[in-house]
Amino acid sequence: MTAHLPVPVTLDGPAVRLEPLAPAHVPDLFLAAGGDDDVWRWLPTTTPRTVDELSRIAEGLIADDAHTPFAVILKETGRAVGWTTYGGVPGFDASVEIGWTWYGRAVWRTAVNTECKLLLIDHAFDKLGFNRVLLKTDSLNTRSQAAIRRIGGVHEGTLRRHRRRPDGTWRDTVYFGILDDEWPAHRTRLTA
Repeated sequence: MTAHLPVPVTLDGPAVRLEPLAPAHVPDLFLAAGGDDDVWRWLPTTTPRTVDELSRIAEGLIADDAHTPFAVILKETGRAVGWTTYGGVPGFDASVEIGWTWYGRAVWRTAVNTECKLLLIDHAFDKLGFNRVLLKTDSLNTRSQAAIRRIGGVHEGTLRRHRRRPDGTWRDTVYFGILDDEWPAHRTRLTA
């Protein structure tokens, strides 16, 4: 299987629905995290201070052929509270990345991230036939690293001075992977 990007679909769970990211989600997304430096600290862009700034970021992501972005909809409210993406993994057959993920502070330390990862990873392995899911984060983002380890991510290495952060400093990127044959045990543990 050659690496390819998944087509946009809607993935439905008990607490969240992932649906293809669209400009109509931007007002909710701005309410969830616009102007919040803590939410945007580790992302590859500066913090959006206006709805228009967030709209430009979202439109760029939607148009980017290297990502399949999803709005994270909290079913309880029907509002978008963040986004996440599938991305291509050049040089790896049958692999897909889950990344460019953020959630508004109101849903931090809730089941939202775990449920999103369950939906995305299940879909990647069970429906799309990938054999490996990649997750990566800034070496300074210890909260994200802990979350990735909790869902079963295995540390695969760190790329030093991988890319520049929006502030111009160098980012070391920590890589984690989950293989298709490892996932069932993690899924069982996470759903328990």
